[in-house]
Amino acid sequence: MELLDKTINSYLDVWLGPRDPRVKGWLLLENYTPTFIFSVLYLLIVWLGPKYMRNKQPFSCRGILVVYNLGLTLLSLYMFYELVTGVWEGGYNFFCQDTHSGGEADMKIIRVLWWYYFSKLIEFMDTFFFILRKNNHQITVLHVYHHATMLNIWWFVMNWVPCGHSYFGATLNSFIHVLMYSYYGLSAVPAMRPYLWWKKYITQGQLTQFVLTIFQTSCGVVWPCAFPQGWLYFQISYMISLIILFTNFYIQTYNKKASSRRKEYQNGSMATVNGYTNSFSSLENNVKQRKQRKD
Repeated sequence: MELLDKTINSYLDVWLGPRDPRVKGWLLLENYTPTFIFSVLYLLIVWLGPKYMRNKQPFSCRGILVVYNLGLTLLSLYMFYELVTGVWEGGYNFFCQDTHSGGEADMKIIRVLWWYYFSKLIEFMDTFFFILRKNNHQITVLHVYHHATMLNIWWFVMNWVPCGHSYFGATLNSFIHVLMYSYYGLSAVPAMRPYLWWKKYITQGQLTQFVLTIFQTSCGVVWPCAFPQGWLYFQISYMISLIILFTNFYIQTYNKKASSRRKEYQNGSMATVNGYTNSFSSLENNVKQRKQRKD
């Protein structure tokens, strides 16, 4: 394993240049192998997990889901606060910020962004809970792509550009995750589900986040500073891929469902038929919903 680590490190150092010495020896950052292994294990569980659960009863996971989502909500809130205050203290330039002119604030940003990187490992549990609860329809290409790539991308970010212009996307994403994980935590409590109305707007917020990140990253290309240009072009490309996938998810999830509901209503199968309440249809829908919500 040590020989493998040395070989991989030498190739990466030749390809990407010298690493940032400020993160030398930090947990999981010294070598790429652990991050790669975690990612491969994640993909194996995504592939084998549903097969293993096929003939088994789904697990409830209700209590642990509340704790898990509350924990990630608090972690995201902490990261958002620390990033905002760090950027303010360092006098970061919105248009382009290098990785060495923020003084002590740069170290504050680096420490927080390590937690951001580590949170991507914790978030693998999102998928594992889907598997245990047999919510396999939620394990989409978008979901797996986003989770599997983020941990790896942020390993590289933390080793070469752990502060400066890297802060913006992580700051927005931490704020979105405060909203998202608080929603998931509340939705694990059946009594709260009728009052949760903002799921659609979380996806809209994610799309807005990607657009804003592209804009801010592009500023570093138009008005360059000492921040490496290659990282900026990569981030723009990755954000475009997420916009495409999230837009497709939004259309499939919300626009098509709304269109389907309108058609059902026009055909008289939703709530009324010729001016009379379709009680049997309503009762059947309620029974189906209860079965679907069975934890």
